[in-house]
Amino acid sequence: MELLRFPAVRFEKNNAEAVEEEVCIEEDYHLYLNDKSITTLTASPSHLEELGAGHVVCQGLAEKVKNVRVSGKKIYVCADEPDSPKATSNIATSNIKIGAGDVLKFAGAVESELWKKTGGVHCCALFSRKKLAVRTCDVGRHNAFDKAAGYALLNGIDLSKCAAACTGRQPRDMVLKAANAGIPIIISRAAPTNRGIVAADNAGITLICFTRGGRFNVYTHAKRIKNLKL
Repeated sequence: MELLRFPAVRFEKNNAEAVEEEVCIEEDYHLYLNDKSITTLTASPSHLEELGAGHVVCQGLAEKVKNVRVSGKKIYVCADEPDSPKATSNIATSNIKIGAGDVLKFAGAVESELWKKTGGVHCCALFSRKKLAVRTCDVGRHNAFDKAAGYALLNGIDLSKCAAACTGRQPRDMVLKAANAGIPIIISRAAPTNRGIVAADNAGITLICFTRGGRFNVYTHAKRIKNLKL
């Protein structure tokens, strides 16, 4: 991902100095679904085809993506739309299981060099059958998730066999993205919200948060974590 350098004054240990800092880029992109304008996304300028594909599916606006085209600041997605808007999200019934060690490993994969360098991006690492399929970064946590899901959609990866590791907190809208995409396991280094937990429980999703320092909390559907005994 491209970065820009900006001058700044750094204050540390009672000293001030002139420095140049690397800063993330954000741009506005206009998203079209079957030639209809649906929204404008403020996002980092990378994985734009994946962003378009992932957004329409994770928002429940489309089911099967046929193709994506990017032209300047416009993203055009051609996809099958549901006959009517979804009243509820998909229910995850996948019997995928992972171990506690996998949870910690997957969470560690979101610590990209870009995240360490700037502190200004969210990252999402998507694992398929316990192998890293893709790691995406963006200024927005929603976009990072959409990009990872979109990568899977465009590359024929079965999302029902995947786990998504994220840097951001997990409120209801983030959990519903996973539900719409059919991802059964969410792993986050950050916190959930009350509605995020309820949404995960209702959608059959295993929600794991505070995954850092060798520990984690499983809030819903712990059956997918092997040998997790109280």
